[in-house]
Amino acid sequence: MSTTIQPTDIKLNYVSIASARKMSGLRLVLGAYSIPGPWREACKGLFHVKGIPYTPVVTADEGKSDLAIGMDGSQSELIAWTGQASAPVAIWNDERPRSSWIDQLNLAERLNPEPPLIPANIHDRVLMFGLINELAGENGIAWEKRLLMVHGPLTNMPPGAEGRAFFEYLGSKYGYTPALAEAAVRRIVDILNTFDAQLASQKRAGRDYLVGDRFSAVDIYWATFCGLIDPMPEDRCPMASSFRGGAYGNDNADVARALTPALLAHRDKVYEKHLELPIVF
Repeated sequence: MSTTIQPTDIKLNYVSIASARKMSGLRLVLGAYSIPGPWREACKGLFHVKGIPYTPVVTADEGKSDLAIGMDGSQSELIAWTGQASAPVAIWNDERPRSSWIDQLNLAERLNPEPPLIPANIHDRVLMFGLINELAGENGIAWEKRLLMVHGPLTNMPPGAEGRAFFEYLGSKYGYTPALAEAAVRRIVDILNTFDAQLASQKRAGRDYLVGDRFSAVDIYWATFCGLIDPMPEDRCPMASSFRGGAYGNDNADVARALTPALLAHRDKVYEKHLELPIVF
């Protein structure tokens, strides 16, 4: 399997890491690839909703997917700047780079408190952070999807086969074992069922969003992470075609049932009301 993506219409005005390090303000290391990487799109969404301008930064491996960043050890510039080899990373002026979703959310909230994306009510806040972790954290829905992605190739490809090294690298990054991969579908279904029940509870209370009485960060994370299982159509998400239906898609009937029309409708509403359409790469 090739890990190089054929670009579509990349519309963001990327700068190099070397150029970005000389700048002030907000810089987002995003890569430069035409797939809706969920952590990447959520990070972009936070600052878009806040109206905070940023400079998008390309990694040294322009054209590679986020799945392949760091595989060949060529991310020396990114590592030197941020201390790690994955995107996205948010850097504000001379402050420390922020490569985790929770740090990026807290930075966005500090730079512009309006509109608030973190609930003031402690019970809503705890619920919101817990739900986001089920999407973006270790063993969350994206993590489990990556385990499924490598399970088939590592099970069926013989040692030394072309492309196997990529899946071995990705498997090591996400702690792959056959047992964990076999449990991944159940965990994804459980997470989807939890989000569906939470959304239904909110609807019964006359509320339009996942937590509390207003739009919050968890709505952004749901909308962007949903694309791993069911990416939006081409006119809304003009992603690299080689990834649609594979890395971004689903062929499991249990997962398909758990991804309810209500959850998909909520994804669409969040994009239509709050995020960029079409997705800009």
